[in-house]
Amino acid sequence: MPLYFFRIRNGRYSGCADQATEFANRDAAWKEMTSVCADMTAGIARKLQENSEWQMELLDEAKEPVFRIRIVAETLD
Repeated sequence: MPLYFFRIRNGRYSGCADQATEFANRDAAWKEMTSVCADMTAGIARKLQENSEWQMELLDEAKEPVFRIRIVAETLD
């Protein structure tokens, strides 16, 4: 089974999991990523600053991005 890593980016902070997670396929990896992100979203949104961005990425075994979910806060004036 393929191995994947989660990486979170929040402003200048970026952290990647040290241990890989196994998923049967890309669809299973996407489903888990969206589930984890959904669990975290409320806490992220409450702390988001103006003109900032939060990202969760799922990386393959070579630590190359496969999927990315972004939450962006923009001032539009």
